[in-house]
Amino acid sequence: MLPPDSLAYALHHAAELVGTVLEGGNLTAAFEARLADHPAWPDATRGAVRDLAWSTLREYGRGDVVLDRLLKSPPPAYIHALLLVALHRLEQRPEQAHTVVDQAVSAAAAAMPGLKGMVNGVLRNSLRQHEEVAAWRSASEVARMRHPAWWIARLRRQWPDAWPAVAAAGNLPPPMALRVNRRTARRDDVLAELASAGIGARPCDEDGVLLEVPCAVVRLPGFAEGRVSVQDAGAQYAARLLDPHDGDRVLDACAAPGGKAAHLLERADVQLLALELAPERAARIGANLQRLGLEASVKVGDCRAVDSWWDGTPFDRILADVPCSASGVVRRHPDIKWLRRDEDIAGFAAQQAEILDALWRTLRPGGTMLYATCSVFEEENAGQVAAFLARHADALSVSIDGQPHLCLLPDADHDGFFYALLRKAA
Repeated sequence: MLPPDSLAYALHHAAELVGTVLEGGNLTAAFEARLADHPAWPDATRGAVRDLAWSTLREYGRGDVVLDRLLKSPPPAYIHALLLVALHRLEQRPEQAHTVVDQAVSAAAAAMPGLKGMVNGVLRNSLRQHEEVAAWRSASEVARMRHPAWWIARLRRQWPDAWPAVAAAGNLPPPMALRVNRRTARRDDVLAELASAGIGARPCDEDGVLLEVPCAVVRLPGFAEGRVSVQDAGAQYAARLLDPHDGDRVLDACAAPGGKAAHLLERADVQLLALELAPERAARIGANLQRLGLEASVKVGDCRAVDSWWDGTPFDRILADVPCSASGVVRRHPDIKWLRRDEDIAGFAAQQAEILDALWRTLRPGGTMLYATCSVFEEENAGQVAAFLARHADALSVSIDGQPHLCLLPDADHDGFFYALLRKAA
């Protein structure tokens, strides 16, 4: 039995999360399930386990390039994951090398006692051969850039000048931004309240606040009362670009968890339908709107099966925030680096095209659709829009700041997003 306040305990649970990803599972779902199984975990334990799992997975390639040389054969998934977490911790905290090895061996002894010697040997060999380890990592582009080779190739081809910065941003902890509910709060007041709580922040975009350092939601003044919400600064562009007006009939076609739908409702008195395919995700939309004091019609349905949810009355504005590779938000969901495959991008693009074609018939003549992704890949973004325009003679591209579309590459202030405005000919 590992002491709950020990590093070994955190290493063990982080390794189980990483192991789930190595076997094809979703990191966020696995973490939420683990929290449900351990409701008494204090914040420190939750934070330690989460930080170890997320930061290890951001370091794609750094651990495996070492294990490929120090292991004669692949170990069981749990031991593989534990070694990845421990190697990451050793690189992150070299001054704690003795403790990290000792605690990793303790974690192995608790889970798979017959393999604790392997864990001890591999970690100690990595320390003895630290110069070789550094050279192995330096020689591997995958280990240097911390992304799969196919991902690097796509970035290099599509962003020949910016690709190193895009990759680097995907390896860092994400920023934390808030959206001020303009119906119940003023941004200047929120900034003053944050300052009084010792939380440094500055304005961003029209309704946003960017925190100097991320903090727990429970520390945020006004969050429980619905005066602020957590939403990436780049995601906040959607409501401004769609620009709803009072009285508009608006569709948010892939709405969960509801942040963009809420922002639209905060900006104008609209009749909004929030549509979501997964029932459990649709429930989150309602919970978020309730906290903010907002109302919308929330339906569960496939936005491509229009006749199953549409009443025949055209929409004035549609937000098509479509499923995508999520390559622009990989630092928030680092399991994507491990789970995505190059061939998946074509699959996402085909699904996106189906969604756009289906939704277009529900938009009134003269109405506006905002196509949005959190991808940095051309096939899902400008290429998708160009193909749509070629298929639909009644579709017009509306410029954004003088450009045919807006592509936000991930940086210190926001994640990566793509936006394109489309208007249906009157």
